[in-house]
Amino acid sequence: MELRTAASPKDVKFYTTDRLREEFLIQNLFVPGEIKMVYSHVDRIITGTCVPVKPIKLTAGDELRAEYFLQRREMGLINIGAAGVIEIDGRAYQVGHKDGMYIGMGAKDITFKSVDPKNPAKFYLNSAPAHTSYPTVLIKLDGEPSEGVVIVKKENKVELGSLEESNHRVINKYILPGQVESCQLVMGMTALKPGSVWNTMPCHTHDRRMEVYLYFDIPEDAFVMHYMGEPTETKHLVVRNEEAVISPSWSIHAGSGSRAYTFIWGMCGENQAFDDMDNVDNRDLR
Repeated sequence: MELRTAASPKDVKFYTTDRLREEFLIQNLFVPGEIKMVYSHVDRIITGTCVPVKPIKLTAGDELRAEYFLQRREMGLINIGAAGVIEIDGRAYQVGHKDGMYIGMGAKDITFKSVDPKNPAKFYLNSAPAHTSYPTVLIKLDGEPSEGVVIVKKENKVELGSLEESNHRVINKYILPGQVESCQLVMGMTALKPGSVWNTMPCHTHDRRMEVYLYFDIPEDAFVMHYMGEPTETKHLVVRNEEAVISPSWSIHAGSGSRAYTFIWGMCGENQAFDDMDNVDNRDLR
């Protein structure tokens, strides 16, 4: 597990491009046959992936000083690959393309599998410290709810923006209060409509929680310009397909692509309210 420390905005304003990428950009995430993890000191979030070409069991590793991975943690995940299976303490969950899961604190035996190893699942993971165990559930965008399966509510599929403003998008909220309960993790996926490129504009910060973005559905010759930094000291990262960005609470959250794309957002910190954000007037950006 790679470890990354927190950074002060007073220091970040002097970072070179290479240093900025080293601290905040996560590359080479989806490696067939491997679990990859990055532990950030920013609200102790873990960002990771698993691409199982054969069954892979999740272990704590030495870094967590725990008997098992979720002994003191919770986890959210979304599958951006082909169909997969997650076995949790003897129960198997069929996790299709863009299905999600919340796995509560205390789940011990977790194994990731692909239905077709030649066309594997790509599980993207966010994990945060937890103090209470909430039910483990499979999360689907559509269908009928059943035992252990939650369907994203209509009110949690939010269409925002317009083509004229280049930010027509659909926000799908997977893990949040009132739908899938958690200690502090909030997670979802936003898809931009063709012709739109801005993921959030006007931009914002949220001082009570941090965020990690995973950008995907980006063609090989395309990119997303992820904007970060304080509103009056903006920086940018050029992000390619299936790369992630750690975004501290003091940093603006915004990005624009050379074409439409999809991204997964995961947040943890003090507040779970989705709308708890501090909007930044476009005229105040520098």
